[in-house]
Amino acid sequence: MGLEFRPTEHSRRIFERARSLFPGGVNSPVRAFRAVGGSPPVIASGSGPRITDVDGNSYIDLVASWGPLILGHANSDVVRAVQEAALDGFSFGAPTEREVLLAELITSAMPSIEQLRFVSSGTEATMSALRVARGFTGRERILKFDGGYHGHSDSLLVAAGSGVLTLGAASSAGVPETWASSTLSVPYNDLQSVEDAFHRYPADIAAVIVEPIAGNMGVVPPKPGFLEGIRAITRDYGAVLVFDEVITGFRVGLGGAQERFGIGPDLTCLGKIIGGGLPVGAYGGRRELMGLVSPEGPVYQAGTLSGNPLSMAAGIATLQLLFEPGVYPWLNSLGERLAVGLRGAADAAGVSLQIQRVGSMLTPFFVDQSVRDEQAAKRSDTERYGRFFHALLDRGVYVPPSQFEAWFLSLAHTEPDVDAVIQAVGEAMSEAAKVG
Repeated sequence: MGLEFRPTEHSRRIFERARSLFPGGVNSPVRAFRAVGGSPPVIASGSGPRITDVDGNSYIDLVASWGPLILGHANSDVVRAVQEAALDGFSFGAPTEREVLLAELITSAMPSIEQLRFVSSGTEATMSALRVARGFTGRERILKFDGGYHGHSDSLLVAAGSGVLTLGAASSAGVPETWASSTLSVPYNDLQSVEDAFHRYPADIAAVIVEPIAGNMGVVPPKPGFLEGIRAITRDYGAVLVFDEVITGFRVGLGGAQERFGIGPDLTCLGKIIGGGLPVGAYGGRRELMGLVSPEGPVYQAGTLSGNPLSMAAGIATLQLLFEPGVYPWLNSLGERLAVGLRGAADAAGVSLQIQRVGSMLTPFFVDQSVRDEQAAKRSDTERYGRFFHALLDRGVYVPPSQFEAWFLSLAHTEPDVDAVIQAVGEAMSEAAKVG
């Protein structure tokens, strides 16, 4: 982890080839390093807590494929499960027992999910859940929160987080105004704004969709009473409460954020972890709502690759390991160790830093006050984060190339791994402390 660590020419040559083939050279925007400058290392492999680029440089990985790799890279149990499933066939477009086994694990961990439907991404999950909510209520409007990212379907790219926030866009070109106008977006952690929206549109709002712990403007926990208030308001007005647990599901606890806060949503969206890193998503909830989904009901949703046997096998192997005792206390202890190290490094360098953590996910915001909503997140010093990011990359630590994302630890990380990150952070913080 010395200063001589640099992304090398092989990565740059491959990225130049990619630029002629993909918009921005990437297949998802934040990978392009636009927010931090420079060009990304091209990754060749991952093992345990580390990834290795095409030039052989090894990095301790705190991106974890944006969260799902809670067991680390290429976990042997998951690899074995996928290999065995592949020998049986890649895809059938027909029912398999693995779908049932994974669904049984999910519903046993999340009692609010009585029935579910597998899809292939988190975007599909949220889009489908909101279609169910509209079908159930007969209403059109959706309420979301500023900085909340729920996938890239048209009606949800309004005041969105994640890559949209990183790139400085409030929404997206190509989204019809009629779609955008059906979505209300209010500040996160502001319960009064939710009440005001329902007072204005008492019979029009089909659903409230919320990340119970925001992760797409950086990690922003809910204020005490915020989620409870949303639950009460949606019940009073007959609207559907949708928890987007694509990030938090099986990450902040076996039962997700809903278990952590003791709140049962009507519908839940899952992704990432339930496929062990393979493409998957799911939405589910009360039987009354899920009974509206085709072929039982009039709400149509389909997918040839939904319940893909390879993803199901990876998900089963992952969740079985997460059910073992002691998993989440250990992940929490690693998160606390990293947060304490970040705090000490920032204090030693005289840098204003707010570290916001829930379990094994955290964000260090370069700002002098706690971040409770998107506007506070936007006050972060993104130039300083960019210098910090590259100083860490030079020292073999790979963190999100954006101030507005979460860092993730995995069961593959050890205390020495975290201590090595803390040492690199201490050195990198001097770069962050520079002015201009």
